[in-house]
Amino acid sequence: MSLHQNNWTLGAYCQSYCGFVNGHHSLEDASVFPHLRRAEPEAGPVLDRLADEHVTIHHHLDDVDRVLVALVADADEPALDAVERALQTLSDRLLSHLAYEEQELRGPLARHGFY
Repeated sequence: MSLHQNNWTLGAYCQSYCGFVNGHHSLEDASVFPHLRRAEPEAGPVLDRLADEHVTIHHHLDDVDRVLVALVADADEPALDAVERALQTLSDRLLSHLAYEEQELRGPLARHGFY
Protein backbone atom coordinates (compact mmCIF):
# COMPACT_ATOMS: atom_id res chain seq x y z
CA MET A 1 0.00 0.00 0.00
CA SER A 2 2.72 2.53 0.85
CA LEU A 3 4.52 1.91 -2.48
CA HIS A 4 1.26 2.71 -4.27
CA GLN A 5 0.87 5.84 -2.11
CA ASN A 6 4.43 6.90 -2.92
CA ASN A 7 3.65 6.63 -6.63
CA TRP A 8 0.56 8.81 -6.18
CA THR A 9 2.63 11.33 -4.18
CA LEU A 10 5.25 11.43 -6.94
CA GLY A 11 2.50 11.95 -9.48
CA ALA A 12 0.96 14.79 -7.47
CA TYR A 13 4.34 16.50 -7.09
CA CYS A 14 5.08 16.15 -10.80
CA GLN A 15 1.62 17.45 -11.68
CA SER A 16 2.25 20.55 -9.59
CA TYR A 17 5.75 21.08 -11.02
CA CYS A 18 4.64 20.48 -14.61
CA GLY A 19 1.72 22.85 -14.10
CA PHE A 20 4.12 25.52 -12.92
CA VAL A 21 6.34 25.05 -15.98
CA ASN A 22 3.33 25.22 -18.29
CA GLY A 23 2.09 28.38 -16.56
CA HIS A 24 5.51 30.00 -16.76
CA HIS A 25 5.86 29.24 -20.46
CA SER A 26 2.29 30.36 -21.18
CA LEU A 27 2.99 33.71 -19.49
CA GLU A 28 6.18 34.18 -21.48
CA ASP A 29 4.50 33.24 -24.78
CA ALA A 30 1.43 35.41 -24.22
CA SER A 31 2.97 38.43 -22.53
CA VAL A 32 6.73 38.70 -22.06
CA PHE A 33 7.88 37.55 -25.50
CA PRO A 34 5.43 39.73 -27.48
CA HIS A 35 6.51 42.76 -25.43
CA LEU A 36 10.19 42.03 -26.06
CA ARG A 37 9.53 41.34 -29.74
CA ARG A 38 8.00 44.82 -30.13
CA ALA A 39 10.58 46.58 -27.95
CA GLU A 40 13.67 44.75 -29.24
CA PRO A 41 13.07 43.34 -32.71
CA GLU A 42 16.66 42.09 -32.90
CA ALA A 43 15.77 39.57 -30.15
CA GLY A 44 13.32 37.90 -32.56
CA PRO A 45 15.47 34.85 -33.40
CA VAL A 46 16.11 34.19 -29.71
CA LEU A 47 12.41 34.50 -28.91
CA ASP A 48 11.55 32.18 -31.80
CA ARG A 49 13.96 29.55 -30.50
CA LEU A 50 12.63 29.85 -26.96
CA ALA A 51 9.02 29.55 -28.14
CA ASP A 52 9.94 26.44 -30.16
CA GLU A 53 11.65 25.01 -27.09
CA HIS A 54 8.46 25.62 -25.10
CA VAL A 55 6.63 23.33 -27.52
CA THR A 56 9.33 20.66 -27.19
CA ILE A 57 9.31 20.92 -23.41
CA HIS A 58 5.52 20.61 -23.42
CA HIS A 59 5.90 17.28 -25.24
CA HIS A 60 8.35 16.15 -22.56
CA LEU A 61 5.86 17.17 -19.88
CA ASP A 62 3.27 15.02 -21.65
CA ASP A 63 5.76 12.13 -21.66
CA VAL A 64 6.26 12.49 -17.90
CA ASP A 65 2.51 12.43 -17.40
CA ARG A 66 2.14 9.33 -19.59
CA VAL A 67 4.82 7.33 -17.75
CA LEU A 68 3.48 8.39 -14.35
CA VAL A 69 0.03 7.12 -15.28
CA ALA A 70 1.65 3.84 -16.35
CA LEU A 71 3.56 3.69 -13.05
CA VAL A 72 0.42 4.07 -10.98
CA ALA A 73 -1.29 1.41 -13.09
CA ASP A 74 1.64 -1.03 -12.91
CA ALA A 75 4.40 -0.21 -10.41
CA ASP A 76 6.99 -2.57 -11.87
CA GLU A 77 10.65 -1.90 -12.56
CA PRO A 78 10.23 -1.04 -16.27
CA ALA A 79 7.63 1.57 -15.31
CA LEU A 80 10.02 3.09 -12.77
CA ASP A 81 12.81 3.11 -15.35
CA ALA A 82 10.53 4.90 -17.82
CA VAL A 83 9.72 7.55 -15.21
CA GLU A 84 13.41 8.06 -14.50
CA ARG A 85 14.23 8.42 -18.21
CA ALA A 86 11.36 10.84 -18.83
CA LEU A 87 12.30 12.99 -15.84
CA GLN A 88 15.97 13.03 -16.83
CA THR A 89 15.11 14.06 -20.39
CA LEU A 90 12.79 16.80 -19.11
CA SER A 91 15.46 18.00 -16.69
CA ASP A 92 18.13 18.12 -19.41
CA ARG A 93 15.88 20.08 -21.77
CA LEU A 94 14.72 22.52 -19.10
CA LEU A 95 18.22 23.25 -17.83
CA SER A 96 19.48 23.85 -21.35
CA HIS A 97 16.47 26.05 -22.14
CA LEU A 98 16.84 28.11 -18.97
CA ALA A 99 20.59 28.58 -19.46
CA TYR A 100 20.04 29.84 -23.02
CA GLU A 101 17.15 32.07 -21.97
CA GLU A 102 19.16 33.65 -19.18
CA GLN A 103 22.23 34.11 -21.36
CA GLU A 104 20.35 35.69 -24.26
CA LEU A 105 17.59 37.64 -22.54
CA ARG A 106 19.24 38.98 -19.40
CA GLY A 107 19.96 42.34 -21.05
CA PRO A 108 16.63 42.79 -22.84
CA LEU A 109 14.67 41.73 -19.78
CA ALA A 110 16.63 44.11 -17.55
CA ARG A 111 16.14 47.01 -19.96
CA HIS A 112 12.38 46.51 -19.87
CA GLY A 113 11.86 45.93 -16.17
CA PHE A 114 11.48 42.14 -16.17
CA TYR A 115 14.79 41.25 -14.51
